[in-house]
Amino acid sequence: MFSPQHRLDRPLEGGDHTLGNPSARLTLVQYGDYQCPYTARTIPVVAKILNRAGDDLWFAYRHFPLADIPPHAQQASEAAEAAAQGKSWKMHETLFQRLRQQDERHLDEYAESLGLDTNRYRREMDEHAHAEKVQRDRESGKRSGVESTPTFYMNGVRYDGPNEIEPLMEALRQSVQSSE
Repeated sequence: MFSPQHRLDRPLEGGDHTLGNPSARLTLVQYGDYQCPYTARTIPVVAKILNRAGDDLWFAYRHFPLADIPPHAQQASEAAEAAAQGKSWKMHETLFQRLRQQDERHLDEYAESLGLDTNRYRREMDEHAHAEKVQRDRESGKRSGVESTPTFYMNGVRYDGPNEIEPLMEALRQSVQSSE
């Protein structure tokens, strides 16, 4: 279930987009690709986990765009970062709801519909202002042993089990018990 030889190369930090309690004794980090249907299937699962775990969990999503396959994966990750005008999680949800509609025109429409400062958003996208952050996440994933998306880490250790609610919840319980 766990792959102890594969550990996060960097802990959660200020540059990560997180949900939950930063003081929680349990962390869950997901590496994903906004055009990966397998990652998309885990989004409602993560939402249920966050709901069940409450204040006991701190969750982060990190970018791992699959460079060779999806045509707009890098661009979608940069768009999620450009939405950090208080709307990053809304953009995150939108992107996963629209896996096949992530070209520039659609991303611009999402930014506008979310109420982003579209001038700022477009400038950041044109300048690739967030490319370095996306690349940092991707490189961190590679050093941590990410081979595909989605990949989860619980308290810094890679989880290799099924990406379904009950197996993930059981692994989280085991992760807490082993850290006590």
